[in-house]
Amino acid sequence: MSDTAASAATSAEPTTASAAPLTGPDGTPDGIPDGEVPLVRTLPYSGWGLARSKTLFLAHRKEPVDPAGFYSLIAADSVRQLMRYTSLTDQLVLDVGGGPGYFRSAFLDAGARYVWVEPDVSEMEAGGIEVPGRVRGSALDLPFLSGSVDLCYTSNVLEHVPDPWRMCSELVRVTRPGGLIFLSYTNWLSPWGGHETAPWHYLGGDRAAARFERRKGQAPKNIYGRTLFPVSVADTLSWARHRTDVEILDALPRYLPDWAKVILKVPGAREIVTWNLAMVLRKR
Repeated sequence: MSDTAASAATSAEPTTASAAPLTGPDGTPDGIPDGEVPLVRTLPYSGWGLARSKTLFLAHRKEPVDPAGFYSLIAADSVRQLMRYTSLTDQLVLDVGGGPGYFRSAFLDAGARYVWVEPDVSEMEAGGIEVPGRVRGSALDLPFLSGSVDLCYTSNVLEHVPDPWRMCSELVRVTRPGGLIFLSYTNWLSPWGGHETAPWHYLGGDRAAARFERRKGQAPKNIYGRTLFPVSVADTLSWARHRTDVEILDALPRYLPDWAKVILKVPGAREIVTWNLAMVLRKR
């Protein structure tokens, strides 16, 4: 659903550090200055039904004009989702492809310690968030030590990297045994799979991009084959099931009601209806 991370982690260039430090001299994470009081955020819905789905999809329509408002909502919803599986209190969270850091406050509100990695300097500065805790690097070669984070979080980045399974392996690598991995992305055959070129991506990514350029007079932000790649629900589920070092705690259509989880059992239909696949994994 998100385009903030459209360029996140697509670069396979060498990272700026081989192992970025995660804590400061006082033992607190670099991204959380002493004495900071995070903003308290509330959600305009309760439960996991249609009211939530409607709110999220309507908010998505406003993303181009109010990105901060949209991503703050998604961040708070993400934290709420994660708290179904674990307490975030004092957990070190790494946000892979965190853009300008819109998700930071929501994780701090939940008591987590938060750092984020992003390869694009322009994305880092887009939100005007001037705080420490930002690390420049690629999701294909995360500049963090193996087993160094409690929770590895990534939202709408996987479809923007040329090697999604290398990125997934990196998420597992940096997570400690017993820690969680939250992986969410827009699958290619969903109605939003082509992002701003949708729904014409159903006729092919190149064709959809060419149509967009003819109509708009400029190339789309997400360029098929360069910053946008087709990733399927089936392939991601298969990747996770064949890993011996992770356990699947949950898999669900991220923005749909809980009862829609059954669609993941239906090959073909799940590629269209899921819209955005979310997986929660525990590292063994």
